[in-house]
Amino acid sequence: MEVGKRIRDERTGAGMSQDDLAARVYVSRQTISSWENDKTYPDVQSLILLSEIFGVTVDSLIKGDVETMTETIDTEVRTMKRLSYVMLGFLALMLLAVIWICVQTFAWDWPIEQTVPTFVLALVLWGIAMFAACWIDRIKKRNDLITYHEILSFWNGEDIVRDTKKRRRERLIPRWLKIVRTVGKVLITAAIGAFLGYGGAMLADMLLG
Repeated sequence: MEVGKRIRDERTGAGMSQDDLAARVYVSRQTISSWENDKTYPDVQSLILLSEIFGVTVDSLIKGDVETMTETIDTEVRTMKRLSYVMLGFLALMLLAVIWICVQTFAWDWPIEQTVPTFVLALVLWGIAMFAACWIDRIKKRNDLITYHEILSFWNGEDIVRDTKKRRRERLIPRWLKIVRTVGKVLITAAIGAFLGYGGAMLADMLLG
């Protein structure tokens, strides 16, 4: 691959740091580093911005690399889609397991120790879903995807618009706050599952007398 080397050569030739270039292309410094080391590849909009900044044509930046870049990006998109389905599927199964625990506990009056296998199953399902979520997060970071719109565009193979107010706001959010927000979403999902399970258990108890 030559595109990474071309970007690095053009950047250093222009006397810019990775931070300088990142600010002008509306991506992170890590993304510039990934491009220059051929770990990921710029999307169409980024290539256009790079060509304008360096005063070269897009063709000169990607000459000979188009097919490889397309295959790599397509592979990332397919992987992200599969992992998303896996994550959602196992989260759904985890919710069913939580509901089943509530039925066992409240409708059938099982002792806590008898619900342990179902509880362990719910944890395993949750762990698999979180593994898929972490893998998705790595793909998002490699491709510098921040907003929902950017993720959706990447998913659909569309050009990604990076210079937006929402993206700039998201970049200002501390990483610890993003982690707290993600954990909060997981806890809310689990709480909803428990609520549904408790309601279902009460209904079953009423119907079965």
